[in-house]
Amino acid sequence: MGSTSAENTENGTAGVGRRDLIKRSAALGLISVPTMSFLSACASSGGDDNGDKAKAGEKTAKNPLGVNDTAGMEFVLFDGGFGKEYAEDAVKIYEKDFPKAKVKFSATQKIQSTLQPRFNQGTPPDLIDNSGAEQMDMGVLAGKNQLADLTPLLDAPSYDDPNKKVRDTLRPGIVEMGQLDGDPVWIMYYAYTVYGVWYSQKALDSLDEQYPETWDQMLAVCEKAKKKGMAGWTYAGKYPYYLPFSLYPMIGKVGGAEVLDAIDNLEPNAWKHPAVKACFDAYYELYKKGYILRGTPGLDHIQSQTAWAKGKALFIPNGSWVENESANVIPKDFDLAVSAPTGIDSSDKMSFGTIWASGGEPFIVPAKAKNGTGGMEQLRIMLSEASSRNFTSKVKSLTAYNGGTDGITLTPGLKSGVAALEKAGENVVNPRMQDWYVQLQKEKIGVSGLGEMMAGRLTPAEAIKKIQGFADETAKDTSIKHYKHQ
Repeated sequence: MGSTSAENTENGTAGVGRRDLIKRSAALGLISVPTMSFLSACASSGGDDNGDKAKAGEKTAKNPLGVNDTAGMEFVLFDGGFGKEYAEDAVKIYEKDFPKAKVKFSATQKIQSTLQPRFNQGTPPDLIDNSGAEQMDMGVLAGKNQLADLTPLLDAPSYDDPNKKVRDTLRPGIVEMGQLDGDPVWIMYYAYTVYGVWYSQKALDSLDEQYPETWDQMLAVCEKAKKKGMAGWTYAGKYPYYLPFSLYPMIGKVGGAEVLDAIDNLEPNAWKHPAVKACFDAYYELYKKGYILRGTPGLDHIQSQTAWAKGKALFIPNGSWVENESANVIPKDFDLAVSAPTGIDSSDKMSFGTIWASGGEPFIVPAKAKNGTGGMEQLRIMLSEASSRNFTSKVKSLTAYNGGTDGITLTPGLKSGVAALEKAGENVVNPRMQDWYVQLQKEKIGVSGLGEMMAGRLTPAEAIKKIQGFADETAKDTSIKHYKHQ
């Protein structure tokens, strides 16, 4: 979500995000009617699948995918929290490797409205960073056979070492995230995002406090901050699907990862689990006690992050793209840090440190791309050690490549994220709702459920009932492709 989705960004998700998130992308997307028109259009889109395809090139040691070295390649990037310089640098390598090929590169925050007509016409680009508030629903795309299987890329020799496959250079979980259902890999999540509660260590030190591990401690810290004129929390009120970045792993910590799996699997009454109620009650208490920054429900992700960076609020749920996205407003002595979510108490199923970390910034190659092989080759370049290091040094985030940090002076947020991953150990959860069911996650759970609850317009019980209803509707909707944890 850079995303996230987010975050990620017009996330950003989201979406997401993310990421106007999910992801960043990180992450993330917030549009319902266009999504439905896109869905129906995908189902009926015509055109010759192969008539305009670029002819295959010769496979060689330097060109293992068999890219046509004279065919044009089009790459559309989500212009979010990670910026576009890292992608432009990777495009230059592609152009150097294939000097006769013309690359058309563009960046936009409006992925869906820009690309939906082209999918409908059967003329999509060759590579897309499908992120931001207008992220296209990956489940819909895969379900309607609109995506190319990236297995050839994963089985190709890595850009750096011909004796090692691309898949063998990736962080754990990246391949599985892109599978959705079965063996084909539809999505390459390029960024590796750490989600959690972000804060200024300097601000926390000024309160003479440590990051709270139990909810009673969290409330005590927020009360102390309130007395000093600082709100305890803020969040992207206009895009409240940022709240799950800390709420979901909290649910997993309290009730166990199986609770999150049941939610992802759309199991009956999954949202009625006691761990969900405990965590919803905890977050609602932040609202009831006045610990949320006044006006937060009306803030977008940038406005909430700016208020937080200016010291108006202590904590904000976000993804690791926030360090880059807010670089122009975070003070030099801010001492940015991230922590896994606070739990309820010692009865929690998982230990403190349980965190959500996963692939973000989803890249896809459309099935009807003219030069899909070229799109995959661009990804192979981006998954090299040099491109990964370039991304990390420029945008302060890790990539799917398992390495690429050697020789880089880690920024405070990135250093804190790495430390949080080390503390988590095996207690890393990966909720799939935001990439399996984008509309359900963002519009329904996020905006209509959590957003209304945190604005005080729904009680936790009412929010849970409403969200369970949304989940049940999605489970019964035969037009939606359903996924389950294997």
